[in-house]
Amino acid sequence: MDISQPLPLLGGLSPQLFMKRHWQKKPLLIRRAISDFKPLLDRAQLFELAEHQDVQARLVMQQPGQTPGWHLKSGPFARRALPALSRPGWTVLVQGVDLQHDAVHALMNQFRFVPDARLDDLMISYASDGGGVGPHFDSYDVFLLQAQGRRRWRIGRQKDRSLQPDVPLKILAHFEPEEEFVLEPGDMLYLPLWYAHDGVALGECMTYSIGFRSPSRAELARELLQRLADDAEDAVGVAVYRDPRQAAVSEPAEVPAQLLEFARDALQDALKDPAALGRALGEYMTEPKANVWFPAPEPQTHRAGLAPGGPGRKIQLDRRSKMMFDAKHIYINGESFRAGGRDATLMRRLADQRYLTAQDLGRVSPEARCLLQDWQQAGWLHQL
Repeated sequence: MDISQPLPLLGGLSPQLFMKRHWQKKPLLIRRAISDFKPLLDRAQLFELAEHQDVQARLVMQQPGQTPGWHLKSGPFARRALPALSRPGWTVLVQGVDLQHDAVHALMNQFRFVPDARLDDLMISYASDGGGVGPHFDSYDVFLLQAQGRRRWRIGRQKDRSLQPDVPLKILAHFEPEEEFVLEPGDMLYLPLWYAHDGVALGECMTYSIGFRSPSRAELARELLQRLADDAEDAVGVAVYRDPRQAAVSEPAEVPAQLLEFARDALQDALKDPAALGRALGEYMTEPKANVWFPAPEPQTHRAGLAPGGPGRKIQLDRRSKMMFDAKHIYINGESFRAGGRDATLMRRLADQRYLTAQDLGRVSPEARCLLQDWQQAGWLHQL
């Protein structure tokens, strides 16, 4: 992607200008972001996805006159468990549709001017007339693409983030909208994190939400420390605590100061290798979600392995695969590999493009080819 070229998707802004002017700064309404856009899944296909055990789906229903006025239920949902289409005020939200559908995955890839480490998933919401999830804010950036029908959005910066009590959804108690828009198919609205918004369907509608991951400091600290702990023996050695000069004590319950110092040194040793910290981060950011599984390759593919070249014999990452890199490592689906030289260049190209041509494949070393074959047999990539 040429990040300096204007994109209709961004209202004629280049990715560079969009990131400079709007990203995490202010909203952007984009009329006809995708001209003549049609839903990539129809209603029946979306409802079928909501039936799957490995797909996260939620049903939100408004209950006027009741306390609380909202009802939330988690899937999977049989079609007969969903309300009648004629009933107003209900919404089905299906997460991670990009993992289930190639065209949806391709749509989400149009937003890769933001680092993959931030790009999370594409959620589809179907709503009957008047459906929505109430005024709320998200702790992540989002593009809201109207796919079918019309939806009215009210948005505001919202200083007061207090929530309604005893409600199963995080609905703002005192929503203060500043702007209002009605989105038609192909229109899109970008909202920075924490920007309050309320979308209400004007008739039957579908909206695609492209969300961006924003890990908290606590989340990163917890996950990285756990991964570093798993490698602690290699990082800090197996030396045991010794105290040959320990004197007799009259207060045996007090933790010895030298034991605290020993523990502090062990922790610092575990953290002092920047490559270890970077490796833990890369593995965490590419870890597949718990509901993601990779289909086994066809038996003939498993036997044949990767062909060295020929017309049309490129390899392509499976849409479920997450692949990233840093200066020293390649990361894929929670695993890390050291890479250097031409192999590193080609692996980084695979991560960026999500495919390698037959010509590229012919240039990898035998060791890298074996690695790619292992990934193929795991279902992480495919040869076309």
